[in-house]
Amino acid sequence: MEIPILSPEEVSETATSKSASQARAIAIEQIESTFKSQYTDLVSAPLGSRILSFSDEWFASASNLITPTPPIRRPGVFTHAGAWYDGWETRRHNSEPADWVVIRLGVASGKVAGVEVDTAFFNGNHAPEIAVQGCFVAEESETEVMAAGYTGWEAILDIQECGPSQRHAWLLEELTEKAYTHVKLLMYPDGGIARFRLYGVAVPVFPQSMDQIFELSATVMGGVATSCSDQHFGTKDNLLLPGRGKDMGDGWETKRTRGEHVDWTIVRLGVTGEVDNIVIDTAHFRGNFPQKVQVFAGHFEQDPASDAAGWVEILQAQKSGPDKEHQYKSELKEVQGKRYTHAKLVIIPDGGVKRFRIFGRRV
Repeated sequence: MEIPILSPEEVSETATSKSASQARAIAIEQIESTFKSQYTDLVSAPLGSRILSFSDEWFASASNLITPTPPIRRPGVFTHAGAWYDGWETRRHNSEPADWVVIRLGVASGKVAGVEVDTAFFNGNHAPEIAVQGCFVAEESETEVMAAGYTGWEAILDIQECGPSQRHAWLLEELTEKAYTHVKLLMYPDGGIARFRLYGVAVPVFPQSMDQIFELSATVMGGVATSCSDQHFGTKDNLLLPGRGKDMGDGWETKRTRGEHVDWTIVRLGVTGEVDNIVIDTAHFRGNFPQKVQVFAGHFEQDPASDAAGWVEILQAQKSGPDKEHQYKSELKEVQGKRYTHAKLVIIPDGGVKRFRIFGRRV
């Protein structure tokens, strides 16, 4: 799926809508299959999302909301403010209708498909209800959205009921027409939320020149890891994040195997492109890096299976090494003048990779 590019005029035209899309609740056991491998968490901290302002965070910090890992519990641990919680928790007896937090998306802008709120370990102090609003604001006007009285918000998800210590998710009837730069999570009237996920598609700002080389696969450019053979220790989605991460936990790592075996991940590029070079980074993987790496590419109308006809080998199996950025350019084949929508990273036989980057030109 190729991500649309919005002009300033189109953004302005869609900015006037004030009503939220209809949404339906998603069962806990269906959250992963509904949102993962299709959409991006637009407010994930590793993506560059930032907490800009909040009404209150007396008991627990709002920054915990966008932590990528599941919440944890430390029973019996107390701070100066009270019991320790891995989430956002405000004071009791809020005099306003709702507490709130304003978040800058980790992408240039994004269209929203759904929302997840996790109240894990908040029982008796959880948020009774939540809602989500959004706006599109230029960087130079960002300070305006941080104020409690900012009036440019429009509804993304209307008020929804929450229960104690559980995941809640809602799928919008359709992808929002407008792309947002900022969102506001509201909690009625106060309480605690462990995690907040905003699922959708990135609407990137592509280079104006068609000759400029950039990272076609990056999450911020609309890239999505759509499927993989295994992700026992680390998820495929980490492969497309910016930077080199902080440890093995924010890469893709499969379980150990015996005998002949390969693992793989398929990536939908943010835009159809011509491949120039590839980087496969094994940062922090020192005793568990793959023996070899191999890359295929293809042009598909829909997300393909790993064994679909149409895959072309563009990088023959190459010996890998520990904790290193491996760059391939002269080794590539079948890339000159070829248009690709997807790439497949194969690791032989298994192991861990931190980042998988496909650089090229959009066509």
